[in-house]
Amino acid sequence: MKLYGIKNCDTVKKARKWLDEQGIDYEFHDFKKDGLQSELLFRWEQAVGWETLLNRRGTTWRKLPEDVRDTIDAQSAYEIMLENPSIIKRPVVENGGDVRVGFSADEWSAWLA
Repeated sequence: MKLYGIKNCDTVKKARKWLDEQGIDYEFHDFKKDGLQSELLFRWEQAVGWETLLNRRGTTWRKLPEDVRDTIDAQSAYEIMLENPSIIKRPVVENGGDVRVGFSADEWSAWLA
């Protein structure tokens, strides 16, 4: 299992704590420290869609110019996420061939049971 996110993100902290408490081994990849490869982002987009990956609630989204936010599409979202990984909803988790975005203890309990 590989967990992607930003070390200081509260949701990532909750997810990591939950995984540790469950005794589930995982590898952590920090976007800010380790970067984000285009192939990885492409794979996630294919698995869950760009609309799921794009965090429209965060400050990175709100800092984008209004005209960019109003005209966002798959291509521009991909470019923005690649340039600003902090705009990706977190955490992103790969387990086998499965990709999940966000954290919910109940959903993860069922998913990883």
